[in-house]
Amino acid sequence: MTAKTDLPYRKCAGLMLVNDQGLVFVARRKDTPDAWQMPQGGIDKGETPHEAALRELEEEIGTAKAEIVAESSQWLRYDLPEDLIGKVWKGKYRGQEQKWFLLRFTGEDADIDIATRHPEFDAWKWAPVDELPSMIVAFKRPIYEALVAEFGPRAKALAAG
Repeated sequence: MTAKTDLPYRKCAGLMLVNDQGLVFVARRKDTPDAWQMPQGGIDKGETPHEAALRELEEEIGTAKAEIVAESSQWLRYDLPEDLIGKVWKGKYRGQEQKWFLLRFTGEDADIDIATRHPEFDAWKWAPVDELPSMIVAFKRPIYEALVAEFGPRAKALAAG
């Protein structure tokens, strides 16, 4: 069996999508009850993190109505819990290394459609940025805490008015 430390990290783009009230889009995973998260997904070969973020936006929530406002200052990593190693991503990765983007939502709620071609979520809502770490699964919480620290003030500033 391959040791966890021998496995690479999967490159991924994550999105903090903020509406005009300064609230953040979160969705509940179909495969993990009570697990809410922001959209994220793997970076395809030949794709930049920026391109992956915009593609994931459309693939996961069915809209392209957003503009990138900021990019995380660094790549953020998390390791999968031991019981998920070998089960997730065909056992090829130990976790993810993510580049995150802050996006301003330019559409209406009706533009969001999580019933995509390959749906990952069964519900969605807008949430206060400060609540994000308490909504995510425990092993990803440090990433969300870092994102709230880095993007939180700008996310709140995107509120209209």
